[in-house]
Amino acid sequence: MKIHKHILIATLVLIVLVPIGFYSKIYSGTGHEWINNKLGGVFYEIFWCLIFFILLPKSKPLGIVLLVFIITCILEFVQLLNNEFLEIIRSNFIGQTIIGNSFTWNDFPYYMIGSALGYFILRVIEKYKLQPIDE
Repeated sequence: MKIHKHILIATLVLIVLVPIGFYSKIYSGTGHEWINNKLGGVFYEIFWCLIFFILLPKSKPLGIVLLVFIITCILEFVQLLNNEFLEIIRSNFIGQTIIGNSFTWNDFPYYMIGSALGYFILRVIEKYKLQPIDE
């Protein structure tokens, strides 16, 4: 099985990004409210851009970024809903991290920033798309 360079690079970026993203949710130092609630949205967008880039190798970065941004915006609006199923998901750290727990318009600029950074990262990685790793 051949592994392509873009998959390896995207995976390596994820390996670095995921701990940073989780840490942004539990950070308790100076500026923790902004880091926990806003900056985390930037990492969230980049994470999903990379995941879709790996899962949909024939997709263009712009299409991936737009898809991720639209889904994230929909999830933000879903936070306005309070039903038993969503409350069960939100009852743990991972569920709260994935779908959030409160709606705020202030999250949207951070989603845009994360999407823009995700697009830039995907464009850089895309240069290696479909190049097999030399064995």
